[in-house]
Amino acid sequence: MKRVASNSDLRKIARRRVPKMFFDYVDGGAWTEATYRANADDLARIRLKQRVAVDVSRRSAKSTILGQNVSLPIGMSPTGLTGMVWPNGEIEVLKACEGAGIPYCLSTVSIASVEDVANAASAPFWFQVYMVRDRDFIEKLIRRVEAAGVNTLVLTLDLQMSGQRNKDIHNGLSSPPKPTLRNIANLATKPAWCLNMLRYRKMEFGNLYGHVSQVSSPKSLSKWTDEQFDPTLNWDDVKRLRERWKGKLVLKGILSPEDTGMAMDVGPDAIVVSNHGGRQLDGAPSTIEVLPNIVSTVAGRCEILIDGGFTSGQDVFKGLALGADGVMMGRALLYGLGAGGRKGVAKALAMIRHELETTMGLCGINSTAEIGPENLFHKA
Repeated sequence: MKRVASNSDLRKIARRRVPKMFFDYVDGGAWTEATYRANADDLARIRLKQRVAVDVSRRSAKSTILGQNVSLPIGMSPTGLTGMVWPNGEIEVLKACEGAGIPYCLSTVSIASVEDVANAASAPFWFQVYMVRDRDFIEKLIRRVEAAGVNTLVLTLDLQMSGQRNKDIHNGLSSPPKPTLRNIANLATKPAWCLNMLRYRKMEFGNLYGHVSQVSSPKSLSKWTDEQFDPTLNWDDVKRLRERWKGKLVLKGILSPEDTGMAMDVGPDAIVVSNHGGRQLDGAPSTIEVLPNIVSTVAGRCEILIDGGFTSGQDVFKGLALGADGVMMGRALLYGLGAGGRKGVAKALAMIRHELETTMGLCGINSTAEIGPENLFHKA
């Protein structure tokens, strides 16, 4: 990867190496993908204020997130099906994140189980959970998470029902891939991926398969999953989880001041300003657009993380300048994973660090704590 200069380069390589259905799962959004595009477009429109003749020889991207010292003010977003982008993908990303000194968050719908990841981890990691209809399963899952030494639980709030993701429908997304002619033809063009997967042979949802009653096959598991989106989810459920969980709690999926106020009543350690990467409500605003109002509503009562369209160190700088304490990244690291496994993720993180520290220097900043709205040009 000597000639890889940007996240865009990693994306191109991943697109060549990862089967279409799994690349599109990572790369796509809901319906027309308007919100997916807005996330990146609105970040790109923000202008940075260059400063000169400032001593920036001491600049460092180090920061803290939820009391944890981090080498970069970012964390890995929970991403489903990571183990289908690259064999043992969740553990490959975990190890890259540990090597870079940033938090890793495992998704409920990961291929590797929480126990698999705990066995590979050298420090506590985060775990993301959905509040599904089967609350008995959720209680058992939380017990497993506690036993695995997880110290931070991330509750995703914006999946009461699944947004329509047209690419996934067209591709017939499933894990493992269904043996259709279209899938077989595409897999034939990805021989390295196929060979690696055959060696690993793990293609089921490790946190679900074997842990849900009356599920004995991939088909029955898929049916159970489709039935588990819970439109009855409400703030009382969130408060009960806050009482049940003794570790740090992060609420993910906040986009409005109204929901921010409700979240503050629960008492989270952090919220994530998130539109699910544009994968749920198409037509929702970008996360960077709503961030300032949410920062004002929180008023320092908890930490604020943000995701959605962040792919570079410059994007991270902009998020911090508008009031976020840290940025969660999913696609940016999964492109690295698809391009080259653990080394690809490490490459993505190294580029983000370089971009952030270079941007800090050109803006006259030595510390991430110094980054603020004064580093941006604002419209009159």
